[in-house]
Amino acid sequence: APEQTGRGLRSYAPGLGITAIAALAASWLSEHYGAPLMLMGLLIGLALNFINADRRLHPGLGLASKALLRWGIVVTGLQITVWQIVDLGGASFLWIAASVALVTLGGMLTARWLGYASAVGVLAGGAVAICGASAALALATVLGSRRINEAQLTLVLVAVAAASALAMSLYPLIALALGLSGQQAGFLVGASIHDVAQALGAGYLFSNEAGETAAIVKLTRVALLVPALAVVAVIYAPSSGSARGRIEAPWFILGFLALAGLNSFVQLPVEVNQIAKSVTSALLLLAVTATGIRSPMQLLLVQGWRGTMPVIVATVLSFALGLGGALVLD
Repeated sequence: APEQTGRGLRSYAPGLGITAIAALAASWLSEHYGAPLMLMGLLIGLALNFINADRRLHPGLGLASKALLRWGIVVTGLQITVWQIVDLGGASFLWIAASVALVTLGGMLTARWLGYASAVGVLAGGAVAICGASAALALATVLGSRRINEAQLTLVLVAVAAASALAMSLYPLIALALGLSGQQAGFLVGASIHDVAQALGAGYLFSNEAGETAAIVKLTRVALLVPALAVVAVIYAPSSGSARGRIEAPWFILGFLALAGLNSFVQLPVEVNQIAKSVTSALLLLAVTATGIRSPMQLLLVQGWRGTMPVIVATVLSFALGLGGALVLD
């Protein structure tokens, strides 16, 4: 039995090793050239797509793209507290929650209009509405491979990463041109930019006040990942094998809630939160990189520009709602 276990563990090494090397390269490029980390991981993964033909890599790639992703979502709970949402205020929270729902719905309706399955639109809209690549990966896990294939997931990841990077550069300039205050600008970028790091970067690029507001608003959107996944799990419940009325929460959602509760009611050392942030980033980077390596390029090319339209529509809608909230809730 120990020998079989050892052989089983060794089977993960090739895929995990390749993924780790690619992720380190992405991290180096991001650090030295200021490129978005997740986008670099995804592009390097896609560049290495040809090695997916080697079946020896499949166990490790599968572990990185699924199991490590779920643990990354769990650890994200240490960046969220109940008090952040309370400080935001009831009206702002309701606006953000409604925006998440409307942006996701916008992605779904666009997908249906273009002839895609509604699940593809939910994936695209939810990724834009909540927290970019990590939300897309989590939603794909709940929706399942029967509804979302690797090519569709990869196309959403590429489009979301590109849109988020563009938004980080443009939104602070738009806020400045519109004469928004620091708090208004922070609400705008926190409520509309997909990636957490880029939302905070855009906020602090405008002002310290904008950065602090963006952090609270953005982390509130991240906290909404759990109820969003729960709703998607109910709507897209398996049609066979279990009753629709009986939905079991995935273990990683329960883990996220447990750590968020711990972080809310227990004063954890600052070092713990810093380590958690680094661990989350590393796990999600490995998951995104592995997803790029595993992607079936021939199917990805077939998707074409039409496959990015749900992300584009959701991004425009997210910006409009974020700007509306900034102006109305001031």
